[in-house]
Amino acid sequence: MNYNKLKELFSSPKKIVITTHKSPDGDALGSSLGLFHVLKQFSHHISVIVPNEYPDFLKWMPGNNEVLIFEENPENCIPVIQNAEVIFCLDFNTLSRISDMQNHVASSKAVKILIDHHQQPDEFDFMLSDTSASSTSQLVYDFIENMGWKNNLTQESAECLYAGIMTDTGSFRFPSTSARTHEIVAEMKQNGLQHDKIHINIYDTFSIHRIKLLGFALTERLDYLPEHQSVIIYLSEEDLKNYKYQTGDTEGLVNYGLSIKNVNFVALVKEWNGIVKLSFRSKGKFDVNQFARNYFNGGGHKNAAGGNSQLNVKETVARIRELIKKHHEEIITAY
Repeated sequence: MNYNKLKELFSSPKKIVITTHKSPDGDALGSSLGLFHVLKQFSHHISVIVPNEYPDFLKWMPGNNEVLIFEENPENCIPVIQNAEVIFCLDFNTLSRISDMQNHVASSKAVKILIDHHQQPDEFDFMLSDTSASSTSQLVYDFIENMGWKNNLTQESAECLYAGIMTDTGSFRFPSTSARTHEIVAEMKQNGLQHDKIHINIYDTFSIHRIKLLGFALTERLDYLPEHQSVIIYLSEEDLKNYKYQTGDTEGLVNYGLSIKNVNFVALVKEWNGIVKLSFRSKGKFDVNQFARNYFNGGGHKNAAGGNSQLNVKETVARIRELIKKHHEEIITAY
């Protein structure tokens, strides 16, 4: 990342778009709004555009009411993208991850800046890509610091970035959590960040339907395979409808499987709107990024990845069982 060139680029007001991946999570939205609050202090014209809707438990973030949702209003979003001079691409490594926005961003003449921590990124005009980083929000904090904008880091920005770091580190328990991660949080705390308020906003606002869905998934839809040190959790569209599913209601569900003693690999199979989506988690050496890339047109991180299946839920579960057997030795010796 050539920061001198970027400082020159941002020395005068620009039309800027900040975007992130489809089905935004805490890190995607937190990094986007965290950067938004810093940039808007420099008289830039900034639009945050996300591909589609995101969970209600993220809508407390300062700036949420200024986020444009492409899927709901493409006729307003497309001209903003076309007229942008700079597009920040946050928390994704390839334009295919922004769904229907892909072609519009690709054809834009804007300078494209990638800030991301996923493996095997595409080429962008400027890139801050670090797969060892805990989150994109952590990298955005580093970007702000390297640009000399640290004094412009507001409480609103800090709250959004902390939300991104906290969610993507599993509340600071994943291996990617580093000394640098804690240093950043400590700096934000010293400047008045109320971390408990953010935790409550994200983790203590569940609906009763979400809690009951969690109970159902763990008692009725969890296959425990102790001989393979693996777990498969699966939910059909009918299951989700029975519990009045809302976007984000299965967030974190896959991690419950990994909390079982000696389990090194977990797959979550979820069907919604006729599409079967997959989430993978692992411990130690078993690389679910490569697993997702090889078998399910997906990817992500070494210990956390996602993908899609062209099969139905039952067939997908059977396919994953076959693959678990195939990778048995790798899984049981992973950790």
